[in-house]
Amino acid sequence: MAVDSVGSAVVVGVDGSESALAAVRLAAAEAARWHRPLRVVHAFIWPTLHSPVTPGTEGPADGGLRGQARQLVTAAVDQAQAVAPGLEVTGEIVDGAPAAVLLDASTDAALVVLGDRGMGGFTALVVGSVAVTVAAYARCPVLVARGAVDPHGPIVVGVDGSEVSRRAVEFAVRTAARRGATVLALHAYRHPVSTGPGDMQPLVYDESQLHEEEQRALAESVTGLTARYPEVSIRRESVHARAPKALTEASRTAQLLVVGGQGRGELTGLLLGSVSRSMLHHSHCPVAVVRA
Repeated sequence: MAVDSVGSAVVVGVDGSESALAAVRLAAAEAARWHRPLRVVHAFIWPTLHSPVTPGTEGPADGGLRGQARQLVTAAVDQAQAVAPGLEVTGEIVDGAPAAVLLDASTDAALVVLGDRGMGGFTALVVGSVAVTVAAYARCPVLVARGAVDPHGPIVVGVDGSEVSRRAVEFAVRTAARRGATVLALHAYRHPVSTGPGDMQPLVYDESQLHEEEQRALAESVTGLTARYPEVSIRRESVHARAPKALTEASRTAQLLVVGGQGRGELTGLLLGSVSRSMLHHSHCPVAVVRA
């Protein structure tokens, strides 16, 4: 499902953490740009633990854990409306574990937004398990709030020639059109890539010829998008480097980093590729992971 699906909302997960509030602000701005309603969701996990219900857990309407959950949802809704006055915002509490609740919401969402770490995450972890799980299994693009946003920076998208990568490039260009931003399509390569089972990489290859071939692959990844989005300036850059290192460096001055969920040459059984997982941990700006 893509961001332009008719009638679908932007969904943001909240848990009361600072990371979640950053996600709310990011989600509100994005929903306003796409003219979408915003759905604020809090996963209330207590009922799933099969623990006895006591006055301290459920409590009266204005007390107990569920009352606290209502308060944090209300605060998140208020913050979203402050960021984007006039935006249609709803808030709800859904019983269940955070990852499961957000994955269920992704089936008919335009975009799922969440923070990189929740209240239950260890501070030593760079990115939380919920963010990784949702990015790996969501049925729509996932936007993870992390790092800082350079409003004047480009939208950087990683390109590797795969089908998922092409969807990521289109997502980046459409997003840039809404934001009035430029796009940097960045392709990092190390050496010739095998094109089929049993192919062997040559022991010796012409570096200049390889660069030309990689440049052509990069150009093909944006074919047709310039005509469809003439208002968006798309700059292409091909570098001889490891993809995670090149994308991490580019994210320092970007307003958004977009990556495909799984890249060329990665095992088809992997739901979240090594590059996209690395960016969730190391990007200096918000990261969008596009799988579907």
